[in-house]
Amino acid sequence: MAIQQTEPKTWTIQDKMNARKERQKKLRKLEKLVPVFLFLCAIISILTTLGILYTLVSSAVTFFSEVSFSEFFLNTDWKPWSGSFGILPLITGTLLITGIAILVAVPLGLASAIFLSEYASDRTRRIVKPLIEILAGIPTVVYGFFALTFVTPLLQNVIPDLKIFNALSGGIVVGIMIIPMIASLSEDAMSAVPNSIREGAYALGATRFEVAMKVVVPAALSGIIASFVLGISRAIGETMIVTIAAGQSPNLTLDPTQSIQTLTSFIVQGTSGDTGYGTTIYYSVYAVGITLFVFTLAMNLLSQYVSRKFREEY
Repeated sequence: MAIQQTEPKTWTIQDKMNARKERQKKLRKLEKLVPVFLFLCAIISILTTLGILYTLVSSAVTFFSEVSFSEFFLNTDWKPWSGSFGILPLITGTLLITGIAILVAVPLGLASAIFLSEYASDRTRRIVKPLIEILAGIPTVVYGFFALTFVTPLLQNVIPDLKIFNALSGGIVVGIMIIPMIASLSEDAMSAVPNSIREGAYALGATRFEVAMKVVVPAALSGIIASFVLGISRAIGETMIVTIAAGQSPNLTLDPTQSIQTLTSFIVQGTSGDTGYGTTIYYSVYAVGITLFVFTLAMNLLSQYVSRKFREEY
């Protein structure tokens, strides 16, 4: 049987113009839908934040109907299973961990950023920067066991009385964890400084170190400080490292060799299976959570203020 062959369709110029008009018509309809989709995404983000805030506040109100503000914020004894709800030991523990982390992360992160921005060649930067950023991808539970099984025994060689659970090793490892955030954001801020400013400094006889410290760092100060503040916010909210390495002892102390408990590690402890639903201890988790939320919100607002205050436009 003979096979009937169809002739290929020949497109006229009018056909091509009509097809193009039809395609542009569909694209215009799609263009109208894109802002709606993006708006819905933004609304979902805002509603999620409001939902989290409502959950924290509504449960915290129940807690504060049973425990007074003065006892919660002024009492120095945190023993929720014995009826004592003074949050100060948890706040001092959180600030102690954060302070140690800052002492580790800020100098190392800033030095790494200066090296990558001012000293490293393009090839070295392409290799070293991703290697530093790998630290940000390690699960925090791994950091916690690293602090417990490697850093603490190492420190015990120097400090023999150091307890196995202590704030020092937890703070050091939290600092190591936030180094990539500070280094990467600071390096981005320094790389954004125009080369004309550097060349002007070199033309005046400045050395590379002087250009880095007296020209580039001040010019990128808003981005650098913003990276510090974001790193501090990350350290305040860290959970697994402090839970594993710093212990679960809510001591009101600033001694880094002692075992302490932070806000986040109590939240982990308070949400364990031993806590009955609807009890005062259960609602205390939300009261601690909203305290942590206020800390983090304050740091984010500070970051925005600093960025606006020290922003340089070229």
